[in-house]
Amino acid sequence: MNPKGKLYLIPTTMGEMNPEDVLPILVYRTVELINTYIVENDKTARKFIKSVQPSKVQADLKLSLLNKRTEDSELQAMIKPCLNGENIGLMSEAGCPGVADPGAVIVKMAHENGIQVVPLVGPSSILLAMMASGLNGQSFAFNGYLPIDKSEKKNAIKNFETLSHAKNQSQLFIETPYRNNKLMEDLVVFLQPSTLLCVACDITLPTEYIKTFRIADWKKTKVDLHNRPTIFIIHKM
Repeated sequence: MNPKGKLYLIPTTMGEMNPEDVLPILVYRTVELINTYIVENDKTARKFIKSVQPSKVQADLKLSLLNKRTEDSELQAMIKPCLNGENIGLMSEAGCPGVADPGAVIVKMAHENGIQVVPLVGPSSILLAMMASGLNGQSFAFNGYLPIDKSEKKNAIKNFETLSHAKNQSQLFIETPYRNNKLMEDLVVFLQPSTLLCVACDITLPTEYIKTFRIADWKKTKVDLHNRPTIFIIHKM
């Protein structure tokens, strides 16, 4: 019986940039050796693989798609090569697999099937934003997306502010990029003037923008976040 393969969690860049600026050599070596991948998008995954290993034959690649349209019944087939002794790479659309990413379900299945999971070092927008925020890196929580409904969103924002104050805990969240400006407007309106807000946008890219101000100061600051990947962090002292 063949030993099981490993599931490699392969980080990618978080936008159009030179991979050498953010990815260590081990990522390059791993991509060189693996031909079977689980990815969110076929086109962008192939583009990334070519950027780190230009000589790799694209026709040799076997890519399975894991996104919101993937059926649960398809998942077992995705990890079958590992059970047969082949190494697999799991890639997120941007950043680190398994964090704010559908790949977590594959990682869970790997553990359930006795497959070794190997996380590789790469850029995480959540951690980089937290590092650069000046807020409480000893206690923080990532909360994903806020509700779309305005009243529910308002309640969520105020609840996170209350939680932050009660636990001295920074609260992180994200929004669909084309809604960023509207969320920014809501934060300035719904949060208390003394609450701190960090806006971390286009992290690692040439257009990177990271600022932490009190809400009272954000009211006097203009920034265009439209269609720019952004992490929002609030902290109420």
